[in-house]
Amino acid sequence: MFGGVVSSVRERARAGVAVALLSVSAVGLLPASALAQNRVLPDFTDLVEQVGPAVVNIRTSEKVHLGRGGAGTGPQMDPGLEEFFKRFGIPMPRNTPRGGGNGDDDDEPTRRGIGSGFILSADGLVMTNAHVVDGADELLVTLTDKREFKGKVIGADKRSDVAIVKIEAAGLPFVKVGDVGKLKVGEWVMAIGSPFGLDNSVTAGIVSAKQRDTGELLPFIQTDVAINPGNSGGPLINMRGEVVGINSQIYSPSGGYAGISFSIPIDEAIRVADQLRATGRVIRGRIGVAIAPVTKEVAESIGLGKASGAMVQSVEAGQPAEKAGLEAGDIIVKVDGKAVERATDLPRMISAVKPGSKVTLQLFRRGSYKDVAVTVGEFEAEKPAVPAAPVKASLGLNVVDLTEAEKRDLRVKGGVKVDSVEGAAARAGLREGDVILSVDNVQISDAKQFGGVVAKLDKAKRVTVLVRRGEWVNYVVIQPAR
Repeated sequence: MFGGVVSSVRERARAGVAVALLSVSAVGLLPASALAQNRVLPDFTDLVEQVGPAVVNIRTSEKVHLGRGGAGTGPQMDPGLEEFFKRFGIPMPRNTPRGGGNGDDDDEPTRRGIGSGFILSADGLVMTNAHVVDGADELLVTLTDKREFKGKVIGADKRSDVAIVKIEAAGLPFVKVGDVGKLKVGEWVMAIGSPFGLDNSVTAGIVSAKQRDTGELLPFIQTDVAINPGNSGGPLINMRGEVVGINSQIYSPSGGYAGISFSIPIDEAIRVADQLRATGRVIRGRIGVAIAPVTKEVAESIGLGKASGAMVQSVEAGQPAEKAGLEAGDIIVKVDGKAVERATDLPRMISAVKPGSKVTLQLFRRGSYKDVAVTVGEFEAEKPAVPAAPVKASLGLNVVDLTEAEKRDLRVKGGVKVDSVEGAAARAGLREGDVILSVDNVQISDAKQFGGVVAKLDKAKRVTVLVRRGEWVNYVVIQPAR
């Protein structure tokens, strides 16, 4: 009765031995390093104990100065969700307090945000993202031992998204900075931060790619480490306990982790931090060209062969490139002998050059190569648009100056952008974001002049304004208030 069962078990056992022998034989072909990886999964406990105490939580608050919008009694926004909006430039409802509550003596609502950071030195130098501290009136830095310190922003650079904060303390634990050049795709890495305000959360994954181009100034480290709002500014750590990046961005259609995260390489961040500490700002070079990628078809058709370099689309008047003789259609293939593999490499390479220094650009022009010496100029950060004083209530408009970048994008020399609209202007169909180019046939140059023109209008008469919305221009008639 039991013989068949016993036989079956024996046959399976023999088969198991055969499989085991086959496995051993196959394993014998693998290198020792691969065997070690197959036998042992990474253990992050020592890394957490080593690096964790140097990771901080950063909470920010910003007073909301309410104008026409009332007392701000609308729905409150979660700090984690607010950090996501802030990072990715998604507009929030006006007059909505962030993080809830006002808590101020003057009953003004307070916007609150959350983020992460890590300590660079024992005397309290903290690195984080610029978007974490942007606009903050007050910073509160919390250590893992629950000690809290008020933080002061030493400097923040929006283009690289790096900021340095100082807290008054001594003898603090601090991180070790790693070598990004030794980081390999497929290598295990770990992140510590405060996703959605959950302090000291640890996640891990692998490096998915290096030098990932997302259109930002700096190339990113791509990982599959779980990063969520609140993780921004925290460290990306290798298996040696060294910081190799600052967790900065995610790719997600929903706002939550979707398997792709981006970190700023720590070597680039340190270069930015050194300038912020020295001068409070970052000095970058520029030559004054608009560029585009070189496609395979273009490269083959003009005899360049390899689809690399940066094609010059236009040259700014009076800028270093024009003075050096660069022309639209030139393809910049090298900077001081270093190849420009992709168009996005060029601004990174030029921005790293000290203004006033000379660089040699190798150009491909009309079938041949040419070397050109260019004296690099300085990239000047745009001045923030400052809202003009409210104009005539009969129009119901607040406007701001256009930035130089907005003027370039819109291809206009002047005009003002509508910051808020109500009353007669709102009834006429004007919207926030519209660009006003003229008022009653008077061309508008800036917000100050706009205010002067409107102040002279007869408030009993209708006003005709030329408005640009997107790519379309139209006249809008504003009827006087009755």
